[in-house]
Amino acid sequence: MSAEIAAGVLAVIGWTVLAYFAVVNAFQTALLTSAAVGLRRHRLQVWEEGRIRLLGSETAPTISVLAPAHNEEASVAESVHALLTLHYPALEVVLVNDGSTDATLEVLIRTFDLVPIHPIFDNRVPTKPVRGLYRSRMYTELLVVDKDNGGKADALNAGLNCATGQLVCAIDADTIIEPDALLRIVRPFLARADVVAAGGTIRVANGSQVRGGRVVDARAPRRLLAGCQAVEYLRAFLFGRLGWNYLGGNLIISGAFGLFRRDAMLDVGGYVHDTVGEDMELVADLRRRGRANGTASRVEFVPDPVAWTEVPETLRTLGRQRDRWHRGLADVLRRHRRLCANPRYGGLGLVVYPYYLVVELLGPVVEALGLVAVVAGLALGAVDGAFAALFVAVAYGWGLVVNITALLLEELSFRRYRRWSDLFVLLAWSVVEGIAYRQLTVAWRLRGLWRYLQGRTEWGAMSRRGFGSPLEGSTS
Repeated sequence: MSAEIAAGVLAVIGWTVLAYFAVVNAFQTALLTSAAVGLRRHRLQVWEEGRIRLLGSETAPTISVLAPAHNEEASVAESVHALLTLHYPALEVVLVNDGSTDATLEVLIRTFDLVPIHPIFDNRVPTKPVRGLYRSRMYTELLVVDKDNGGKADALNAGLNCATGQLVCAIDADTIIEPDALLRIVRPFLARADVVAAGGTIRVANGSQVRGGRVVDARAPRRLLAGCQAVEYLRAFLFGRLGWNYLGGNLIISGAFGLFRRDAMLDVGGYVHDTVGEDMELVADLRRRGRANGTASRVEFVPDPVAWTEVPETLRTLGRQRDRWHRGLADVLRRHRRLCANPRYGGLGLVVYPYYLVVELLGPVVEALGLVAVVAGLALGAVDGAFAALFVAVAYGWGLVVNITALLLEELSFRRYRRWSDLFVLLAWSVVEGIAYRQLTVAWRLRGLWRYLQGRTEWGAMSRRGFGSPLEGSTS
């Protein structure tokens, strides 16, 4: 290939990336504006709302919290105690022991005075065999399901079969829900009849003081990877998902903390097993079927209910997580490809699906091509150095603006971090996050896309430190 042809190809790639960058930033501006308007509206609506009145209400819908557990004898008692003390008037806790080989079940029996009950339930969603049901004589709202090991999706489906609540809250084993989070996240279901699911905010617990299954002192992470993820989570939830409430609705509810209509989940067959993105697949299925059948299909993000989670602190573990997330995204978009640009599904088909396809799934491909084109163009003299530097500065600067705006939304609204020092730490991580961390996530997502094309479906090991006081050994 001659130098002229190479320069021409690089120019085409460069202009394509530039156009893509302009479109993405325009859409992010719309999301940012929508998030700011939505947050203001939410604050005005709930400002004088009495969540305490709901505590004594006999009309509050029952919420069944599904908590899968596998080989968690060291922490399961504390986790269940934390769930049982959530502030909600009609609560059921369904702990699913997913074939643990340690003493998880024995700890539960001893700690909560469990007694076996007759295993009668509606087995609408097929699962691995249920070996027994246990009810606590100390806490009648606690039900323990003992079953053969089948994985997270299978455990959640078993809990779904045995639960009795109108609403189901699915959580991860390493999630800490704030005491009033259920009172906050149930609000969309009380306000509208067309809501099928709602998601809350996930925050990073690394660095915070955790005691008794509660975050008693929220601190910004002091370690690089956890700090960058803290900023990333704030941006994703307070900017991205809040903005989608008014631009076609959300397609993602974090598996760490989401609330669903149980009957709708049963109608779609619960969680599927043959994907690593079962959380997103469920939401996409609920929305698609609801729109097609004229039933409830709205999915809302509620910013003030908060759950805390431990994030990876090593490059290897974080890389596996982002690889798996991207494979899950690719699989869900393929399964529900009939949504793409289909006016039958309204904003879901015309706006939401195309965005996730072009920006979220293919974004790392475009970014990688742009980086290669810039480097090659500079080497061949086909790209002006000053223009390349300006483009990189604008891209980085816009990312920094989005990060800082998310921090401002947090500071002006919820203020989970009470110390000014934590705000400055998050501001520092906002500066760092766009320099090297983003490029790493692009590489991991590219690897995930390539592995998906190869048919890889493994989850990968996810090592964690576990909650402590403080989680990552930072000083208060």
